This record gives sequence, structure tokens and C-alpha cells, in this order.
Amino acid sequence: MTLTKAVLFDRDEERSRWNRFWGAALASALALGLVGASAVRADEHVITSHGISAFGDLKYSADFTHWDYVNPNAPKGGTFSARGTGASGTFDSLNAFILKGEPAQGLGLLYDSLLIGSADEADSAYGLVAETLEYPEDRSWVIFNMRPEATFADGAPITADDVVFSFNILVEKGHPAYRIRYADFDTVEALGPHRVKFTFKDGVPTRDLPATAGGISILPRHYYDNVDFAESTMTPPVGSGAYVVADAQPGRSITYCRNPDYWGQALAVNVGTYNFECIIYEYFADRTAAFEALKSGEYLFHEEYYSKIWATEYNFPSLERGWVIREEITDGRPSGTQGYWINLRREKFADPRVREALGKLFNFEWSNETLFYGIYQRTDSFWENSPMQAEGVPDGEELAVLEPFRDQLPETVFSQEPFTPPVYRPTRLDRKALREAKALMADAGYSLIDGLYHDAEGKRLTIELIDDSPAFERINTPFVDNLRKAGFDAKYIQVDSAQMEQRQEDFDYDITPGRLVMSLSPGLELRQLLGSAGAAEKGTLNLSGLADPVVDALIEKIIEAPDRPTVEARVRALDRVLRSKHIWIPQWYGGTHKLAYWDIFGRPEIKPPYSRAVMATWWIDQAKLDKLKAEGAL
Repeated sequence: MTLTKAVLFDRDEERSRWNRFWGAALASALALGLVGASAVRADEHVITSHGISAFGDLKYSADFTHWDYVNPNAPKGGTFSARGTGASGTFDSLNAFILKGEPAQGLGLLYDSLLIGSADEADSAYGLVAETLEYPEDRSWVIFNMRPEATFADGAPITADDVVFSFNILVEKGHPAYRIRYADFDTVEALGPHRVKFTFKDGVPTRDLPATAGGISILPRHYYDNVDFAESTMTPPVGSGAYVVADAQPGRSITYCRNPDYWGQALAVNVGTYNFECIIYEYFADRTAAFEALKSGEYLFHEEYYSKIWATEYNFPSLERGWVIREEITDGRPSGTQGYWINLRREKFADPRVREALGKLFNFEWSNETLFYGIYQRTDSFWENSPMQAEGVPDGEELAVLEPFRDQLPETVFSQEPFTPPVYRPTRLDRKALREAKALMADAGYSLIDGLYHDAEGKRLTIELIDDSPAFERINTPFVDNLRKAGFDAKYIQVDSAQMEQRQEDFDYDITPGRLVMSLSPGLELRQLLGSAGAAEKGTLNLSGLADPVVDALIEKIIEAPDRPTVEARVRALDRVLRSKHIWIPQWYGGTHKLAYWDIFGRPEIKPPYSRAVMATWWIDQAKLDKLKAEGAL
């Protein structure tokens, strides 16, 4: 289930706050110039703070000493190792900011940003490279006052010019999605060596823009004077974060180790975090080899994503002896938007009745009982297992935001509960599902000729499902078999990982599986995931190609919402509309992280609600490690 690399850094585990990326063209005249006029109008009320929240107050005061969910006295040292993931089972680039190449996992460890998020708040960010920020009440601009002691890994100072350079180069030469991410930015200016101002366009929603600006990974201008940013490379780049690339072997592993001269270790946002001296991602050609390596201690931490393996294969000797721990921990985020995505860029899927008919032929109940050992629940919402999941009929703010679009939406959006996949008998193909699918296809004007659907012009309806996951074959094959039995000329093609990545980037598929992790505070990222702008840009995560004016308008209403209750109501409205459009066939969710790890780690008493927080807050417990070594386990 390869996805394009439109999410660069995992905000759970890596140094940079998640770059959900997007962008807007910026005139070259903005680059670097010092501003002669005053940066602040005399009549503006300016807020100066150590952090910023989309809604309400910050949890942590200006004099906080560490996050509540870390151990400030955690020992430093040792090595954390995990399985590396990548579209092709390897990597060929250490440049994660461009579309070209397959970047190594973990590159976010190399970069700091002006602000960094906390893992126990849904929408707050605090100063990292920035010591303070200034902004007016309308958030039409933001100034970051940077720490003069901040340096890049090569010892060069991090300056405002570097921030301006980073913004410009990402927009001009970075992944296409940056142009969506920064669409509402007007100017970026260096006001001094360590003072940088972002000004936003007139009339745009500004609630999230200061934090978006603060999340930009800071790149060294001096380094890219002699390096082509637009090219993939295996030369370790100069970063701004706590780690550097110590070793990189495509097809085998990548190792990051702490920069001994990292300037920011004593900052409150860093105390008790990233305690490992080195972090290694081990790459394997296939899942079987990787699982055997975990059993033998070749790598030490693993998150399991396959229900069959979790239910049947965790019975190996090192686990039975207590050397390996098997555990599930809660995940407080929305449970993931996982399903078969139908490519609306193709005319044959223009009719929602066709898409709904396809959805009826995936039998979750049979799959869960037969294939998943009953451990999953059916997904029906794009914000599953969260307060943003639509339920019942719309009322209050949800109804108010939908009302202007009544003539553009089905009446059922207003009068009925949001669409939920019907529950069928746990047989491979329920006869009721088959009858309902055939009725929808007949209503859409399709006829069965020699057992296959043809449109009114006599053109046969062909459907191709692509995937690169051998583990998903047992799920994909029964679904495609059901499509065939219903009259669709359907086939399942398992491509290699490199082909899968390219075809997803080019949107070259009819149906493809994928999972999106939705934000706790939905906003700007929705333009890329579900908006028309994302549908048009190569390499984004708008997997369905949805380009709908009502959806676009609802996204903007969410972005401009003034408080969390309003955001949640408006997201429920969007969820309701999306579900009515049948742009995907929802699959399943679990709501927990399924972990297996060698018993050598210590960890804080508190797990933050919005992060797995393993790599960020755990540490090596030397006594546990010595015990396992004495027993011959490692």
C-alpha cells in the first residue's frame, strides 16, 4: 500500500514538526531583502509569546522546563533500531524535499524549525529556533525572533536569511505540494540577522498560518550555494537538527547519530527527548526477512500492521522467554482514513452510483472474520473514532454551514444520517450486496452484455486495482473476484514498489488502497488531501482526484473557523458530504499501535495522547540490556 512521499517527516517520531507540505509561488524579489520601514504599525496590538495555539491558551507557560510526558533525567546513549520503510524497500536519496528519488526514512531528524509542536496538545507550537514570536490579533503576519546561538551542523549560524532561503527554495524547486501549503503567504523578509517576518495575503484565513510558517524546516543557504537542491543525492546534507547522517547504505540501512555540538539540547522543548545516541533504520527485501531479523535481535523495535501476523506469528522463542515484549498502546488521533480510493480523474467513475456499487462488493464482515481474526472495526468516516465524525442528521453549526449549498447537494445529506457502509452476512459475496450493486448499475445506465457491464454507447467498463503489497493479495483478490461476479471487467495487478510509487505520483490507476492520517486540528492540509488544488498537482495525496466546489468551500470554512467547537462542527459537515460522494471504499481501523520490541528500553510514566512517542521519549535501560546480554539474548 505504497503512498507517495507527500508526507516528508513523521511528526510522531522525528525532529521536525510534520511538513504537511504545500506551497504558493513567491516572487524572487522577496528573497532576503532587509526592510527599511517599520515592521509593525503603531496602531497594532501585538502579542509577544513563547508559543502559539490555533485555539485558546497554551498548556505550557514561558518558564516551563520540560514536557509533562518526558523524563527530564532520562539517560542519553545507546542505539535505537527499527525496520526502515520505503516505496521500493530501499532508498536512493537523502533529499526528502523534492519529488524525485526515494528518500531514506528518518530524514526529519536532520532539521529543526522555528517552532515545534507538543504531543499532548492538538494545536499548539512552541519556540525551538525561535525564542519568541510576535503577531497581531488578526494574525495577518508573524515575526520570529530567533536564538542567536542556533547553528547548523557544520557550525554556521542559523539566520533569518536561511529561513527566507528555505521558504523560497521549497516553493520554487521543492515537492509540488509546497505550492499548496504556502498559497496564503505573501512576503517573507529578513528584518535583521535573527528576525524574520512572514506576511500573509489580504483576506485569507490566518488562524493556522503563523504555526505553518514556524514549521518550515530550516535549510542552510550557504550549503546550497554549491549543491543543486533540485537533485536527489546520497551525499549527507548539512542540517539544522540534533542528528547527522553517520552512515547510509541503500538497500541495507541508514544510521543517524547525535551531533555532539548540537546547540539546542538544553532547551525546554528538547529536555528528555531524543535520548538515543544513534538511530538506525534497517531495510529488508521482504517482510519475512524483516520479521526473522526482529526475532533474532537484528533490530529492536517494530510496529506491526498485519492482523494475521499479529494474531498467529507472535509465538517465537525470544518472546516466550520474555526477551521481546508484545504490546498494544492507544492512539488518541483520528484512526486513519483507510480504504480503496477510486480515481475520479477517469470519466468512467464520474457517476456516484457506479462508485457506490463498487463499494457494496467489498465485504468487510467476511474479511474481518476470515482474514483479520476479528480484530478490526469498519471505517465509515474520514475522521473515524474522533469528535469530527458525522453522526445523525445535521443541526446547529453543521447545518448552518451546509445550508448555502443545499441546491448542490443530495437531499439525503440534510435529511438522513451520513452514509455508512451496510452490514452484510460474513460470506464472501452476500446476495443482497450483489442485488443492490446491480440495481445501482442499472440506474446508472449500464447493461450486462455477455455477463459484463457496458455503458449506453456499448463501451465495456474495465476496472484495474493496483497494489504492491503481497500481504494485501489475500484482501484484494476476493474483492476483485466479487467485482467480476457482479459483472465488472475487473483485474488485480500487483506491481513492484517502485512502479507503485510512480503510478501513485502520476495518478495512473483506477483503484488503489491507501491510508491518510488526518490532523487533530484540520485546516490547511485539507486543500492538498481533498481539495481541487491537490487534485491538479502531481504527487499530492488527493488519491481520489476529488475536485468539487462545495468541498473546496467547506475546506475554507474549516480553515477560517474561530474556535474548536466550530472546527469540529464544520469538519463533520465536510465528512457528511464526502461520505455522500462515494469517493472511496472504506476499509477498517484498529485504534491502537501494535508494538513488539526487545526489553531493553525505559520510558516515561506518561504517554502523550497524540503520539506514539517511542523514539522521541524512550531511552536505553542499561540494566535491562546487560541482563539480556548475560542471558545470551543479544
